[in-house]
Amino acid sequence: MDERELIYDWNVQGDRRTPVRRDIELDDETLRDGLQSPSVRCPSVGDKIRMLHFMDELGIQAANIGLPGAGAQVKQDTIELAREIREAGLRLSPNCAARTLQVDIDPIVEASEVAGLAIEAAVFIGSSPIRQYAEDWTVERMLQHSVEAVRYAAGQGLPVMYVTEDTTRARPDTLRRLYTAAIDAGAGRICLADTVGHATPEGVWNLLSFIKSVVEDTGQAVKIDWHGHNDRGLGLINSLTAAYAGADRIHGTAIGIGERVGNTAIDQLLVNFRLLGWIENDLRRLEDYCSFVSEVTGAPVPANYPVLGRDAFRTATGVHAAAVIKAMHKGDNWLANRVYSGVPAEYFGRRQSIEIGPMSGQSNVVFWLEERRIGAEPDLVELIFQECKHSQSLLSEDDVLAMVQRWQGQEATVARGSVPGS
Repeated sequence: MDERELIYDWNVQGDRRTPVRRDIELDDETLRDGLQSPSVRCPSVGDKIRMLHFMDELGIQAANIGLPGAGAQVKQDTIELAREIREAGLRLSPNCAARTLQVDIDPIVEASEVAGLAIEAAVFIGSSPIRQYAEDWTVERMLQHSVEAVRYAAGQGLPVMYVTEDTTRARPDTLRRLYTAAIDAGAGRICLADTVGHATPEGVWNLLSFIKSVVEDTGQAVKIDWHGHNDRGLGLINSLTAAYAGADRIHGTAIGIGERVGNTAIDQLLVNFRLLGWIENDLRRLEDYCSFVSEVTGAPVPANYPVLGRDAFRTATGVHAAAVIKAMHKGDNWLANRVYSGVPAEYFGRRQSIEIGPMSGQSNVVFWLEERRIGAEPDLVELIFQECKHSQSLLSEDDVLAMVQRWQGQEATVARGSVPGS
């Protein structure tokens, strides 16, 4: 069946159309910004390496592999990660964070030389008036630090991404001066950071429109990145808006881990880019990646987390389940994965699951039993159905199987009692 005949898609109809992107890229910040979460454990370097392989397998283009100026252990991990990218032939382009200070840039230079791999230096400095006031900075001092850092990193042979922290609360004249100076000094990429999650989608659009004009005025072919945080719960929509508005690369972290309430979730970006038709990446290992990150960092994946949560493709509601079951009985997995879901489960290595609970109908019970090759005898169905109606939550697998065994035992007893001489 042609999808267009069954689903009318308002996302691509009407006056405001979703742009077609084939050039959008992602930068995975899990190994740097993600580990700034106050609630996570820092993984071993072996686990970090495994995360790199997941990123590569999912088709993510770039990864921030640390801030080596933070200390000897981080520096050594950065070297090991960069070496793995080179030796394993991963397609990831690595970058490292650094303040606009030579003492932070030198460890990136060393890591690049030791690993034999170009590492992009993501040199950052605050840009908002509130940050200037708190730090006692002047714009002239910020300009000096920025130009010196970009020029030094570029002079050492590193590609440079110039990052303004708190971009979404900075004055346009300050941003114009900072970005223009950094580009003139050798930055090939600039990054707009919503460091404290202040922006709304309208703000993102306004900011991107302005920054694109700044870049255009320089006459240089400079790429624009967007780095978002989720303090207002707007991380994902802001990042999608940045992509709509023309950002070349979007940053995120696995399951959205990061400082305070976290960063934009890169897994949700991958999901939406796939559904928008911007990428065709094989995302069946996305759950494996995020489950692994959860395991090694201790950051839980909530049950209702989009696509990857336990409940994402699970239903026990009678009406909903009935529609899914009817689609399954048609032998149409495509239909079953869409009739009551806006996300096709098969894209992400998941499947629809029908459960039994207080909101279920008898069709839930029948399907549950048949899926496990248990005869859906009317008395058994009624037993389970009555039990679920008096339950305060879903019945577990063990709960239902115990009822099945109890019923089968009763049936066996009745059968023996009907045999003469038993």
